[in-house]
Amino acid sequence: MSQRIGAWGEHIACRFLADRGFVVRDRNWRCASGEIDLVAQDGEEIIFVEVRTRHSADFGAPEETVTPRKRQALIAAAQHYLAAHALHDKPWRIDFVAVELDARNAVRRIEHIPCAIQAS
Repeated sequence: MSQRIGAWGEHIACRFLADRGFVVRDRNWRCASGEIDLVAQDGEEIIFVEVRTRHSADFGAPEETVTPRKRQALIAAAQHYLAAHALHDKPWRIDFVAVELDARNAVRRIEHIPCAIQAS
């Protein structure tokens, strides 16, 4: 998958979440632990969002592509974000947005999965 398709999927996910009342705080936030595609807020809750975009399910559905290593990196990055922004007292979670596109890059399916990754 090209970076361009990934960026388009993140743009779609950003609009999708904003249309549902989320406030997007950051996009592509990076730290030593990795990158968080979107950081949003819903009321007092901070939402870290992993976006996966695919044209086909040949290599699995978007929601099936997050490895255990990526899950751990997302948890660590979320904790870094909370510390860096003095938000450690706020409730938080990690969500997932799956975006499937057709051949013309139009949305075929978008699914928001709250609490997709649990911090242990």
